[in-house]
Amino acid sequence: MNKIDRFLKLMNDRGASDFHLTVGRPPMLRASGSMESIRYRTISETDFSEMMKPVTPPKVWEEYTQSNDVDFAYEIPNVARYRVNLFRQQRGGGAVFRVIPTKIMTIEQLGLPDQLRRIAAIRSGLVLVTGPTGSGKSTTLAAIVDLINETRGLHVITIEDPIEFVHPNKKCLVHQREIGSHAKSFAEALKAAGREDPDVILVGEMRDLETIAMALSAAERGTLVFGTLHTNNAAKTMDRIISVFPASEQEGVRNVLGETIRAVVAQQLMPKIGGGRVAAMEILFASPAIGNMIREGKTSQVTSAIQTGVKEGMIDMDGSIRRLYKDGEVTARAAYDKAIDKEQFKDLLETA
Repeated sequence: MNKIDRFLKLMNDRGASDFHLTVGRPPMLRASGSMESIRYRTISETDFSEMMKPVTPPKVWEEYTQSNDVDFAYEIPNVARYRVNLFRQQRGGGAVFRVIPTKIMTIEQLGLPDQLRRIAAIRSGLVLVTGPTGSGKSTTLAAIVDLINETRGLHVITIEDPIEFVHPNKKCLVHQREIGSHAKSFAEALKAAGREDPDVILVGEMRDLETIAMALSAAERGTLVFGTLHTNNAAKTMDRIISVFPASEQEGVRNVLGETIRAVVAQQLMPKIGGGRVAAMEILFASPAIGNMIREGKTSQVTSAIQTGVKEGMIDMDGSIRRLYKDGEVTARAAYDKAIDKEQFKDLLETA
C-alpha cells in the first residue's frame, strides 16, 4: 500500500470531499465544506516526494518538475477514484485529492430540480453548467449525460482533464478522452471530435478562446455541446464567453451565442443547517427574447428574464437561495454570503 492511501482511506471514512497535502503543515481534510487538520507531523519536502512520487505517473511527475502544476486521476481499487492537482507553493510542494464518486447519481438522487431532465432531451446547441470550483458541476453534468445514455441512442464524446465519472455504454456509444493521455489540449480534442460523427460533445473546461470558439462552432453545426465555466450566474456566463474574444469579433460571437445557447445551469454549494451541503441553482432555458438580449448586448436583462420565466421552469440564483432559506435548509448568514444581489437579502440578516 502506498503511504498516501492510508490518508485517502481516512478521508473516505470521514466522508471528506478533499485531502490536502502541503509542505510546511500537517495534512488536512475538507469535510462538509470546512477544513480540518489531521493529527500528523508537519510535512517536509522529502515527505511530500516520498508520498506523491509513487502515485504519480512518471511522465506526469516529469511534467510537474518542469511546469509546477499538473492534473491526473488516481484510483484505489474498491475504495474510490480521485482527481489530483499537483502544484508548487511558497513553502514547497502541494497536492489536492478530490474524491470522484464511482457511482453516477441520478438527478433525483442528487435532489436536483426536475427541470434538469428537460436538458437531456435537447437536440442541438450549447448547454453550459457553471459555478465556482468544487460546486458540483461535474456531478450535475454526469447525471444529465447518464440520463441521455439511458434514454437516447446517440454517440457521446467527452473531453476531460482528467476523466472523472466513467460512463458505461447503455443506449449510447460513449467515448471518453483525457487531456494528456489521449489528446494534447481541449482545442485539439474538439477539432478531432468534429470528425468523429458526434451527437453530443462534453467539454470538461472551456478555458481559452480557441476551445470556446470550437465549442460554439460545433453547437452551430447542430451538435449538442455541454461545457463548464467558473461563473456564478447566467448573465455573467454570457459576458464571460463574449469577453474572451477580441473587440472586433464580439458582435459576431454575440450573434452565434444568441442562436446556439439552449440552457445555462449555474450552481453553488451552501452549508446546510445540521451538516452537509445543499446546492443553490439558477436555471435558464433559452427563448427568442433571451436570444435577442444576447445579440443586442443586453445581457444585464437576462436575470429579470429568468425571474419572469418561472412558468417555463426557470429559476434565478437569488430565488433559489431564498427558497432554501425559507425551507429551513440554510442560515440567513449563508444566504446573504452567497446571494448575487446582497441588498435583497439584508432584511434576512436584520430579522435573524
